[in-house]
Amino acid sequence: MAKDCTETNPMAQIERHFFVCDNARPAGAKPSCGARGSGEIATALQEGLGRHPELWGRVAVTTTGCLGPCFEGPTIVVYPEAVWYVGVTATDVPEIVEQHMSGGRPVERLRRPKDDDQNDD
Repeated sequence: MAKDCTETNPMAQIERHFFVCDNARPAGAKPSCGARGSGEIATALQEGLGRHPELWGRVAVTTTGCLGPCFEGPTIVVYPEAVWYVGVTATDVPEIVEQHMSGGRPVERLRRPKDDDQNDD
């Protein structure tokens, strides 16, 4: 039986939180992350976290509504670092899990350019 992360540390502090846009829009509307596979990405991130019990209670994965850069999605934002990933696919998730979630180093090739602060929602 899996151990509940709150059993050993009931006041665990989240050190890194992955927010995955799972917004869905009707056909014919502007692009949405949900239609581009963000549900599969969120599931894969949660499964990746599940394979790292040392991160339980320290890292969280949460699906969200629209994060803004719809034309660049699927989008993930990681806090507290404010790292934005765009154009993520399920095949990118193992690299995100090992390098950023577990290793603490963002995956540079997936990062949204810093000079693009526009919200195209």
